Amino acid sequence: MSRLLAAIWLVFASAALASSQPQPLRVMTFNVRLPIAQDGANQWQFRRDLAARLIARTKPDIIGTQELHKVQGDDLMARLRAGYAWFGIDRRGSHADEHMGIFYRHDRFRLLDLGNYWLSDTPTVPGSISWGHPFPRMVTWGLFEAKADGRRFYVLNTHLPYRAEDGEARLKGARMIRDRIAALAPGVPVILTGDFNTEPDSPVYALLTEGLADAYAAAAVRKGPAATFHAFKGTGDRRIDWILSRGFRAQRVETLVDHRGALYPSDHFPVVADLAWTVTQDDAVR
Repeated sequence: MSRLLAAIWLVFASAALASSQPQPLRVMTFNVRLPIAQDGANQWQFRRDLAARLIARTKPDIIGTQELHKVQGDDLMARLRAGYAWFGIDRRGSHADEHMGIFYRHDRFRLLDLGNYWLSDTPTVPGSISWGHPFPRMVTWGLFEAKADGRRFYVLNTHLPYRAEDGEARLKGARMIRDRIAALAPGVPVILTGDFNTEPDSPVYALLTEGLADAYAAAAVRKGPAATFHAFKGTGDRRIDWILSRGFRAQRVETLVDHRGALYPSDHFPVVADLAWTVTQDDAVR
């Protein structure tokens, strides 16, 4: 009888311990590809339903988007209906150009603070450009609080310059992001999503992973191809879309290759990661 009671106690103790563990965050990075007529059969109007279904299927808690125009954000919200909200301004400081829009599950999280800065010598000036590249580059960020237990975390989202000759600009932008992350409260976890337009053997990756872990490299389980940019061809050639973090452990990462025939949601494969908390609740609620 005592063995039976001990076994029952063990079952209940295990269940209580499991229920006390915070639910992992499911995070997605998704370059949605801007809406442009020259894409022909791959224009946004043909891809938007597929993109929304992919999000609804995978149910990410946080989505860092790149190249997002307001019409695309509105289209996704109309199709996702209740549960999500998004924020961000465009890279020129209004709503007419590309946003680093961050989507989040407002049923699970409160948005406590938000902001933007530009990757330039004048980071508070909307639309500012430095270091020789042709388009403004920026970071949109948010501070979130989990409704279930008050845990807080930062999300930053960016899109670095794309040209081969923009290596210095990418590195300077990455250095600014690294330094600003280092200045955040050390006990509060951080997630960085983005299209970094460079591969993991680059100086940008080495710099950012000094203090952040690459979910794809660290995950115990990986699914899908490593390469994320595929130019609407369905076969990737570079891993340039990353999810990096501090204060989390990547459990599972998947590169999502959803498509309908030859139609894909974007010219990038989205990446989704399940991130388990590695900080204490006291640290995470600072």
